[in-house]
Amino acid sequence: MSEITPPHIMIVEAHFYADVSEALVNGAMSAIDSAGATYERFEVPGALEIPGAIRIALQAMEEVRDGPHFDGFVALGCVIRGETSHYDYVCTESARGLMDLSLRHGLAIGNGILTTENKEQAMARARVDGKNKGGWAADSCLAMIGLKTKLGLMMK
Repeated sequence: MSEITPPHIMIVEAHFYADVSEALVNGAMSAIDSAGATYERFEVPGALEIPGAIRIALQAMEEVRDGPHFDGFVALGCVIRGETSHYDYVCTESARGLMDLSLRHGLAIGNGILTTENKEQAMARARVDGKNKGGWAADSCLAMIGLKTKLGLMMK
């Protein structure tokens, strides 16, 4: 009888707002630990770089012998509305990038990129004792891994 390997998750965190991302990561790590899964953390500059980082990891999984393996991905970051339309582009394109990866490659991705009006809203959503959106993103990723496993797309 073979031993069940726990899921291994890639946490990609945008550090543009470091205090917000750290709060998100705390929630994600707690949820992943509670599920008995493992994780590795990777930092990128901002939300727009998160889909690219996941795509690079996917390429490494396909091309690097004895390279990394991730069963799922948790995207964490924050976009706060500013004075220009840049906010709209970053929100839309980071979400689109994650959705494209999910649909094109069948990836289990938990999207925890916050899109808020101000820093106070961001911290209220990020804190573990608040809305804990980092934990929610990790739980979403784990749920999608569970679905893939149930449908026979992942090794048990």
